[in-house]
Amino acid sequence: MAKKTTAKKPAGKKPAAKKPAAKASAKGPKYVYTWGAGKADGNGSMKNLLGGKGANLAEMTRINLPVPPGFTITTEVCTYYYDNKRTYPASLQAQMEAGVVNMEKIMGTKFGATNGMPLLLAVRSGARDSMPGMMDTILNLGLNDQSVLALVEATKNERFAWDCYRRFIQMFGDVVMGVQKREGEDHDPFEHTIHTFKHEKYHGDVEDSKLTAADQQELVKRFKALVKDRTGKAFPNNPWDQLRGAAGAVFGSWMNDRAKVYRAKYNIPSEWGTAVNVQAMVFGNTGDTSGSGVAFTRNPANGVNEFYGEFLINAQGEDVVAGVRTPEPVLKLKDAMPKSYAELLKVRATLEKHFKDVQDIEFTVQEGKLFMLQTRNGKRTAAAALKFSIDMVKEKLISWETAVMRNPADQLEQLLAPIFDLNEVKKATVIATGLPAGPGAATGKVYFNADRAVQAAEKGEKVLLVRVETSPEDLRGMIAAEGILTARGGVSSHAALVARQMGKVCVCGAASLEINYDKKTVTVAGKSYGEGDYLSIDGTIGAVYAGQIATAPSEIIAGLLNGDKASQATEKFKSYVQLMKWCAQATKLSVRTNADTPEQTRQAIAFGAVGIGLTRTEHMFFEGDRIDAMREMILAGNLADREAALAKLLPYQRDDFFGIFKALKGFPATIRFLDPPLHEFLPNSKEAQLDLAKKLGVAVEKIEHRVHELHEFNPMLGFRGCRLGIKFPEITRMQARAVLEAAADATKAGFKAKPEIMIPLVGFKKELDLQVEIVHEVAAAVQKEKKTKINYSVGTMIEIPRGALTADEIAHTAEFFSFGTNDLTQTTLGMSRDDSGSFLGAYQESEIMKKNPFASIDQTGVGQLMQIAIEKGRQTRPDIKLGICGEHGGDPDSVKFCHKLGLSYVSCSPYRVPVARLAAAQAAIADSKK
Repeated sequence: MAKKTTAKKPAGKKPAAKKPAAKASAKGPKYVYTWGAGKADGNGSMKNLLGGKGANLAEMTRINLPVPPGFTITTEVCTYYYDNKRTYPASLQAQMEAGVVNMEKIMGTKFGATNGMPLLLAVRSGARDSMPGMMDTILNLGLNDQSVLALVEATKNERFAWDCYRRFIQMFGDVVMGVQKREGEDHDPFEHTIHTFKHEKYHGDVEDSKLTAADQQELVKRFKALVKDRTGKAFPNNPWDQLRGAAGAVFGSWMNDRAKVYRAKYNIPSEWGTAVNVQAMVFGNTGDTSGSGVAFTRNPANGVNEFYGEFLINAQGEDVVAGVRTPEPVLKLKDAMPKSYAELLKVRATLEKHFKDVQDIEFTVQEGKLFMLQTRNGKRTAAAALKFSIDMVKEKLISWETAVMRNPADQLEQLLAPIFDLNEVKKATVIATGLPAGPGAATGKVYFNADRAVQAAEKGEKVLLVRVETSPEDLRGMIAAEGILTARGGVSSHAALVARQMGKVCVCGAASLEINYDKKTVTVAGKSYGEGDYLSIDGTIGAVYAGQIATAPSEIIAGLLNGDKASQATEKFKSYVQLMKWCAQATKLSVRTNADTPEQTRQAIAFGAVGIGLTRTEHMFFEGDRIDAMREMILAGNLADREAALAKLLPYQRDDFFGIFKALKGFPATIRFLDPPLHEFLPNSKEAQLDLAKKLGVAVEKIEHRVHELHEFNPMLGFRGCRLGIKFPEITRMQARAVLEAAADATKAGFKAKPEIMIPLVGFKKELDLQVEIVHEVAAAVQKEKKTKINYSVGTMIEIPRGALTADEIAHTAEFFSFGTNDLTQTTLGMSRDDSGSFLGAYQESEIMKKNPFASIDQTGVGQLMQIAIEKGRQTRPDIKLGICGEHGGDPDSVKFCHKLGLSYVSCSPYRVPVARLAAAQAAIADSKK
């Protein structure tokens, strides 16, 4: 298979199908698995070895469906191919020959025959997970100048025979011999040749099916000349050279650019490899009693139980996929070929009953006889997946546990996201694209400043906050906005994290946007949009549109959060509620939420959260006049002034915590004390510093000096977290008092309050000891003052490597651990999540990292530190409560990893609670089946 050769034949002699001398051996690995005539070496459970296509072809054969015979070259050969400089195992050729002989016996034809009906082959890829359109296919393999004449004689259909030969040269020339567009060419060279010929003879375009046998013969000549011109080689006549070249091309396509991109997007490991499927050709292009089609056993867009697909009369399957002609709905096959349609409906029912899932099928009708060429589990939208699963439980095809597993957790957000009016989207213009960071649709007037965004929202305007990048100071604007659009940042940037927490629509990293804060404009493709102009964003696909597009909440959001009765009556809402009930039955890993306000807490509880895993107390300091008191505290030159400023903040925090405890309905709340460096609370611009100086009645120079003093080259590793509380214990005292007084007040008001106070950034046991001592002192005082007992605990966030490695020491003091995987990832990998987007794409393409470590836990590195911390923590405190509060808590793969580690809970932003609940249930169900 390593080389393509073309042997020259004496004039007048017909070339024989030359085979190498190697003979099949009973010894050594089995690389070729055959199927046909009701028998198959493999079966549907062998997807790892045979790929999805090969395994399912074998399975369809076993259940006596009309499948043309063939064989599968295993994925192990693909691995061997790349491990051994693109060469093949020595025994492969003999096994392939045996596979061809098996096809010849079943079909009653001969590969490379020049008399009688020749056996022609289809060569297709077959990865373990379906990768539609990503790899290469060759049809009608085995034809040459002599066998095409045999095909004419055997079928008495000259146009059909030459049509097949023309198609084969085109596909083989493109895929195997590399005849593709040259630099500067706009059109595929083969298609350009067809186009030129049609215009020469017919003075315009005609359908390919209208071309005569003579036309196809002429195109064969021109195609061969094109191959010789572009490659310097004659088109190979020997069928075995053709087969070796085709198989090699399919293996080679496993590493083509589009396959790599697809694998990166869907987390398919390159080491899986692809299988190669070699199957006897059946023909849908023999005339009006033949055809080909692609169909789904149910509608993959909306889940309706209807036969859904397309077919073409007098066509091969590639015509349907390529769009060469406009196909007809598969339902019309009932009129065109009633007998084949009736048989196809029986096959549809058989496949669903056997595979117990919706199937995506390819079929060919050859002169009235139906053949099945492929079946696989159909790709589907989240809405379709939900309906499929619920309906199939009702139909008793699957169990409720299987239904839970059938809903992809990473797609569930599609059901919750607001949507654009579909008719309006068709009229809209896409002006930029970025990363889909917060799913859904939002439209609003552009504002480049948080304060102006708030002011506009207060006037009733729909606002879109547009920033180069966001910071905590933008929080109020983000809260006010319908959606957030940034020119920089990735899916784990500040904008994305906060957007997901708040359920905001967000598109990040739209690099083509040129934002000018001075002029208050955003320019893209030469057109500028100013404040007050409308833009629209789709955070599900990362698209940015000009103008205003109407949106509406999904039925599920409207029903759960707004109590909308009409939405609650919809099938989608009821199905979602049923799915979540099943999740509750299965799950072992609890799901909490990251919430900073009573409103976020109420949303999360409505989604099924059982507590708060992270309240970021610093977010409470940005609302209203609170930021002024916070800044006053930072600027204070002595303890008395700091305490005076903190006294202003205390009632704000206490009221917030009381509202959160009330909204929690008795569930626990993990509350993290002040974490970010203080400079983040101070204004950076000269204008803002002057405004603050006037407001506080201090010299602007004092503010400038303090900003300069607090500036850090690497804030992530700087003066923050527990370090603030140790240097300024009065901050810890104020926060402890706010939490504990709120808990006491809530208890007296009849609400159960269970605060879990979390000290951030601990790497040394003594750090935690000093902070916990303050909390206990304040708790004793508050309980005495309020004359009530408070049910509280104190623990820490494990977010730096030293904290994980010394967890046994820290657990003497900590009553719980919560893994802050955002910072644990940064400190472990030595990467900043804010600028990693500039190189992570290249890292994933190079497979240094298979996934973005800020979106999905790096299980080998960061995960190992988590494992160490868990084991060491339990050595000291066997009943220690363990959770995760990083944004990874809403990532399905990370949730499943946390289940495997034995954590008590995961915590994520409110709108990701359903995703985490589904992933946790799936992890438990998968675990129970081991």
